[in-house]
Amino acid sequence: MKKTKRSLTPASRSKKKDIIFFSDAHLGLGEPEEDRAREATIIRFLRTVASKAEHVFIVGDLFDYWFEYKTVIPKGHVRLLGALAELRDSGVGITYIAGNHDFWLRSFFPQELGIEVCLDPIDRLLYGKRFLIHHGDGLLKNDTGYRILKRVLRNKVNIFLFSLVHPDLTSWLARWSSRTSRAHTGKKVYEGNDMVDFAGRKLASGFDFVIMGHNHQSHTSKMNGGTYINLGDWIDERTYATFNGKSIRLRAFKG
Repeated sequence: MKKTKRSLTPASRSKKKDIIFFSDAHLGLGEPEEDRAREATIIRFLRTVASKAEHVFIVGDLFDYWFEYKTVIPKGHVRLLGALAELRDSGVGITYIAGNHDFWLRSFFPQELGIEVCLDPIDRLLYGKRFLIHHGDGLLKNDTGYRILKRVLRNKVNIFLFSLVHPDLTSWLARWSSRTSRAHTGKKVYEGNDMVDFAGRKLASGFDFVIMGHNHQSHTSKMNGGTYINLGDWIDERTYATFNGKSIRLRAFKG
């Protein structure tokens, strides 16, 4: 886990703005018409929360596949990228925690959009409360195969070799892999076992909040003096969380 802690306490404001968390949009998944509709919904969401937000955390899998070459990024979703740039230009901070579908993030988001990218879970102090923000992948005890695969895919030599392949082929391979992975993980039951147990241990160790995504099942639990929230997804649920410095709420976007 990335050990940086950043305190977010805007002393100049009498009323704190919200910290926003969402995950698992999986843009690029499904038929083009469906995908465009999901992208448009997320853009409306970002524009709706812009005036209320101090910071937005994207907790992984914004895209169903993302791989950056040195001078090339995946085609599509230019409107969403523009909306993210607009949000940053308005003064809202954005942090993108890589998920298991989009962890090949490199310099595009920081350099072109001003968005902080974190390839690993992060420990943050937000309005005086300690948060663990974790995509949630690799926490199941029977996910040994995935944990090995993750180390292989994040190996710098393997990333370099993958980058030598034409983008059209790598995109096809990645989407095939994504469909295969979804068929496998879709059969698993997450809440009530390993992910909740992991969150409980972290809350017992001193965290006030544990925020995760990954399993596409929105969930809230209070335990060990803190709160665990799973953010759900934007394929079926359109759920997100808001923290105003005192309380945290899991909401559904209706726009």
